[in-house]
Amino acid sequence: MNREWNDSQPIYRQLRDRVVAMILEGVLKEGDPLPSVRTVAAEYRVNPLTVLKGYQELANERLVETRRGLGMFVNPGARKLLLEGERQKFLGEEWPRIYANIQRLGLKPEELLDGKKIQSSAGAAKAKSAKADSPEEES
Repeated sequence: MNREWNDSQPIYRQLRDRVVAMILEGVLKEGDPLPSVRTVAAEYRVNPLTVLKGYQELANERLVETRRGLGMFVNPGARKLLLEGERQKFLGEEWPRIYANIQRLGLKPEELLDGKKIQSSAGAAKAKSAKADSPEEES
């Protein structure tokens, strides 16, 4: 997990989002234990109650379960549930902005699907521009 926090949202929410990302990326799998509240609090220098609140959000969403005396564990089906939710969130919130930007820039589907070529040509153009801007050494 990233050790930096930002001011855009509460730390417990950022912590929750980081655990969600770890589940989606497969770092935490179904049945895996979450790091203990004390460990996370000490490692990231946050109040244990903040960590607990972030974990409680995950439990409320039925992504993790508490096993008395053992800790919190990723529930079976958590990744699938998250994928469905994240896809809906992307399509409802992010995609409309991205689509509008694509329309504004006049990009074609072929250009979007061949992103690797665009990135490499953009990198080459950037390098060429940098070379043109640098003064040549005199011998």
